[in-house]
Amino acid sequence: MCSAPLQERGVTDAGAARSPRAHIIPSAAALAAGMGVGRFVYTPILPLMNAQAGMSAGTGASLATANYAGYLAGALGGILLPRLVRSSTVLRCSLVVLGVSLAAMPLTHATALWLALRSVAGVTSALIFVIAVSSVLDHLRGHPVHLPGWAFGGIGAGIVLSGLLVLILRSVADWRVAWWAAAGLVVLLTVPSWNLRTEPAPRPVNAADRERTGGRRVHRRFAALFVSYTLEGVGYIIAGTFLVAAIEQRAPAWIGSAAWALVGLAAIPSSALWAWLHRRWSRPGLLLTALIVQAVGVASPALVGGVAAALVSAALFGGTFVGVSTLALATGTDLGFPRSVALLTAGYSAGQIAGPLAVTPLLHHGYQGALTVAAAVILASAVAAVLLRIGLPSGDTGGRPG
Repeated sequence: MCSAPLQERGVTDAGAARSPRAHIIPSAAALAAGMGVGRFVYTPILPLMNAQAGMSAGTGASLATANYAGYLAGALGGILLPRLVRSSTVLRCSLVVLGVSLAAMPLTHATALWLALRSVAGVTSALIFVIAVSSVLDHLRGHPVHLPGWAFGGIGAGIVLSGLLVLILRSVADWRVAWWAAAGLVVLLTVPSWNLRTEPAPRPVNAADRERTGGRRVHRRFAALFVSYTLEGVGYIIAGTFLVAAIEQRAPAWIGSAAWALVGLAAIPSSALWAWLHRRWSRPGLLLTALIVQAVGVASPALVGGVAAALVSAALFGGTFVGVSTLALATGTDLGFPRSVALLTAGYSAGQIAGPLAVTPLLHHGYQGALTVAAAVILASAVAAVLLRIGLPSGDTGGRPG
């Protein structure tokens, strides 16, 4: 079922001439399955499990943390075993195992088994993400900069599909059916992503490349980027986990799922938009802007409340969180830092483990305090992005043609 293709590296003579669309579609489908559904369907299902399965807020946070711990393990696997991120077999097996882990969630009420299943889903989501992102950034190098953004838009598409699915099912079925439907959605998305061309083996490093990747300036800039992206992982995941539950505490219940679907809709074009803006402005400057906008969006439901604030929050959060990933990972790739995608993803996922744990004591009083903390951490991420921008060499203050 997880059989490897004839050429594991995914590079063929015929494939070299394929259009960018032929690579964007399977990459977007893989990201929709691994991230949009595999990771984020838990957000709209969380309130259903609280109400129907008797799950406490603390257990909900623990399940989120287990998923993020698995995600970190998967990202570290990409660092320690680089061949994993160039393997079609690993991608295919990850998609299959992810679907099985989602389908198994309703088969038990044991918290320990839920924790194990969400950990497995985290590992597979990370491998899918690193493989798909490494592939798209490599194969679309030299093409207009907005094209990889449309592949990242698959995350938003997956969120839309899973959010609408739960919104429809919540009035006619329970939390168990929602998980089974999510597993079915992963199966459907696996079909177009099955033959995704993986990243080829790295070329030998020459002296110029060694100097480029080993310079102090590059290391300082990558350190600032790493700190910023890790802090973003803390702040964004608090919002990504508890946004729907927080909205439903201060608005009609259906608004939460509708807002989550809006998050996905806003996320679909966001990466392409932020990448297109790079034609005029530098990526670090855009990263700073996106983080500030995101902080405002995350804080809105906590400080204002109501339907309008919920929808504004969803639009701002959805319009930035995938864009931030696109900008950060592309910046790391531009710096030429070795295995930058896997390293940044590992930092991001470490931040995601810390996020739910940090706000768990606040959940006894509702979810608004958690969103306030998330907004503050995202602002701290913006401060680190300022340091990245200050570290720019004089020739990189603007964008580049797309």
